[in-house]
Amino acid sequence: MRFFPIAATVLYVLAVPILLVTSNVRFLLSDEGYYKRGLREYDAVKTTGISQAELDMAAGELIDYFEDDASSLRIVVHVDGEEVSLFNQRETDHMRDVKSLVRFTYRLNEISLVVVLTYIAAVFIWARDRQVRALAKQTLLGVGAGFAAVGAIGGLAVAVGFDEVWNRFHKVVFRNDLWQLDPDTDRLIQMFPEPFWESATYLVVGLSLLEVAVLVVVSVAYLVVSRGEPQPPTSEPPRATAHRVRARP
Repeated sequence: MRFFPIAATVLYVLAVPILLVTSNVRFLLSDEGYYKRGLREYDAVKTTGISQAELDMAAGELIDYFEDDASSLRIVVHVDGEEVSLFNQRETDHMRDVKSLVRFTYRLNEISLVVVLTYIAAVFIWARDRQVRALAKQTLLGVGAGFAAVGAIGGLAVAVGFDEVWNRFHKVVFRNDLWQLDPDTDRLIQMFPEPFWESATYLVVGLSLLEVAVLVVVSVAYLVVSRGEPQPPTSEPPRATAHRVRARP
């Protein structure tokens, strides 16, 4: 039954880069401090006309929205002494689509984590030096695949520009044009303009490449250190050897 070991190996190799990227995406999407720094860096108070305190509050509510079960986003702020909805209907509908994408990313992150941990545990439970060395090689294969994918996206961004890649991404993952917002009237893009997401994308890429480098160093180091080690004994019984008996004259 060679199918199951091969399938498990393929799943592990694919899960490694998915786990790295989705973990970094999840980290940024859950980092309230990163949102707040972006609001200040891109001067959201000036572009929206809303106080910094209320924009900071809205950033926290966005994170809660991604993680709770609410079907619709409603954030109330004060403008000229009146309570108003921070986002219009188009923005709210788009955020519903964004939430679906974010939740899918979170589930993908959790599934890839389970696959990686289960596979590693299985290797060490039935550990043989040869199996652990194979795990190191499979890890290198997984991070290599991830590096190739990230490199391809980075090369495309350099070749055609981040704007074009960003637009293509939205056209692929969303089935409508709600993501096409007006920076003159829509507060969502005023709070988090495209340069904010460009910086976030490069940060995810940078963190992922750093983690790839760590895994490469650890895997290669183990392969080098364990290369000359003797193989552990197996539990197979010794084979019987036949002896020729010389007949007496």
